[in-house]
Amino acid sequence: MSVKEATGEDASPETPVEADGPDTAAKTAKGARTDMVGKALGLLVLLGDEPRGASAAEISRRADLPFSTTYRLLGSLTRDGFVDYEPDGRRYHLGLRIFQLGQAVSNHHGFAGTALPILRRVTEQTGEATILSVRDGFHHLTVNKVDGPQTFRVTSDPGFLGALHTTSVGKALVAFAEEEDRERLLEELPLEPLTTLSITGRDAFRAEIEKVRRQGYAVMDEENELGMRAIAVPVFNSQGTAFASLATAAPVFRISLEAMEALVPLLQAAAVELSARLPQR
Repeated sequence: MSVKEATGEDASPETPVEADGPDTAAKTAKGARTDMVGKALGLLVLLGDEPRGASAAEISRRADLPFSTTYRLLGSLTRDGFVDYEPDGRRYHLGLRIFQLGQAVSNHHGFAGTALPILRRVTEQTGEATILSVRDGFHHLTVNKVDGPQTFRVTSDPGFLGALHTTSVGKALVAFAEEEDRERLLEELPLEPLTTLSITGRDAFRAEIEKVRRQGYAVMDEENELGMRAIAVPVFNSQGTAFASLATAAPVFRISLEAMEALVPLLQAAAVELSARLPQR
């Protein structure tokens, strides 16, 4: 039935005769597909936070999705290798396809091949773990790490997402971010305590970041994990802002804060080399 027949009046030239025509249906279908892609990616992010894996029911609850939708998406992701299914425990894990893509990203940015020899050289001179991180929203993301020869190892492996306000790499990334980003982080970054020594006050965090900017390096002294300390320097891009940060981390029983601060020139020299060799973003 036309608009004219329905109203008894002539339809305006600007009035669509077919409100739900082919174009509208196509747009609706496209939107639905995009939404499902977003939900599938969200499931992958959730699984990334579950090193032991999770059941479909657990993932469904965390994602706030119907179980049937979650199960169907997990099935598709498993079929394509993005997710692995463990029949014995009925649990899902990130699949090797994710690892492959992650390695491609790492290689593209130089985090794997280009950065690794520099990190190894730092570890050879310090005897401790060397960590390279970038900022990912309100977190830092470990993109490479070289463990020291000691048996006690640092657990911040590549792919680890950590807090910005309780870590040396995070503080360095905040302190030397672009001014607009830095101010936003200073105002909005959640300051949840991870130990009794974590900075949780907004004014205290701002003062800490100003200190990092003045001295050119950041320190973590049991603020992120009791028994651990670390020191980090920024890796600058050509605009003078940090696109990564480089750190040495060790247990407190093995190195004093003063001895760790003595490593700053070594880290800064390595950061200059990384800045020259890594693709900047």
